[in-house]
Amino acid sequence: MNKRPYSQFLSPKYWATWFGLGVLRVFSYLPLWILSFFGNIIGIIFYLIVSSRRQIGYRNISACFPELDHKEWRRINRQHFQKAGQFVFTSGMNWWMSKDRFNRLVEITGLEHYDKALAEGKRIILLAPHFVAMDVGGLALNQDRPMMSMYQYSKNTLMDEVTIRGRSRYGGLLVERKEPLRKLIKLIRQGNPFYYLPDQDAGRKGIFVPFFHEQASTIPTLGKFAGMTDAVVIPCRNRIKPWGQGYEVILGEPLENFPQGDDIIDTSRMNRVIEQMIRQCPEQYFWAHKRFKTRPEGEPKFYK
Repeated sequence: MNKRPYSQFLSPKYWATWFGLGVLRVFSYLPLWILSFFGNIIGIIFYLIVSSRRQIGYRNISACFPELDHKEWRRINRQHFQKAGQFVFTSGMNWWMSKDRFNRLVEITGLEHYDKALAEGKRIILLAPHFVAMDVGGLALNQDRPMMSMYQYSKNTLMDEVTIRGRSRYGGLLVERKEPLRKLIKLIRQGNPFYYLPDQDAGRKGIFVPFFHEQASTIPTLGKFAGMTDAVVIPCRNRIKPWGQGYEVILGEPLENFPQGDDIIDTSRMNRVIEQMIRQCPEQYFWAHKRFKTRPEGEPKFYK
């Protein structure tokens, strides 16, 4: 993506955005534990006052973990907002802090799986669900070999420009979601690892497969991409460590016998892998998204 000069964003409609970005830039110089502390507070405030998102999170968590009780559902939901608040407060660090400082804060577990695939010349797709620290894995792994990810334009073009520059500052490639898929396939075939987040509601374009205990509209493209490019799929989970200690990027073993060439089988397998990752730190998954908004024909609305 071509960078746009910041001189394009000097009109009054961007002043509030500039102010917010300035605050984040100043905060990016603070120790992580201080940012985590304030992020926790902001997260709790949003949990208390933004009732619509709190209810969405609670509805999702209670449906996905029926074996737990109301107390646990509320705890996971509250902690989710706290983690989301932390990451909002620390997002400026990922965009602007020095490479050395970033690498000191990030621990990568399971890197041998990624390194082995690179050494063997394999094409790679990283299955990276929407955990609140989802940007960290892409930035950390970009430093070994520039990878690409999909991106959706924001209505705020200044915020859009800053986000693009931040996510691609180590040489990463960003492909807009509406661009032809043949471009993405070509880039994977050329050896660019693909950092893929396919776990949000797909609307009527998706297929219905189980996600925990519900049928969820899901994009059936992971298996297609892997099959068309002969790529290995490596699970990638991003975790915020407690008390401002940093972040952990956890890479799993490549999926065996994947894909099978059947959309239902492959997409169901993908969701089961995502479920396993979520169970490791359920409070850090992005529960405030309406994952079950699109329902199978004849079923009632999932959210009030």
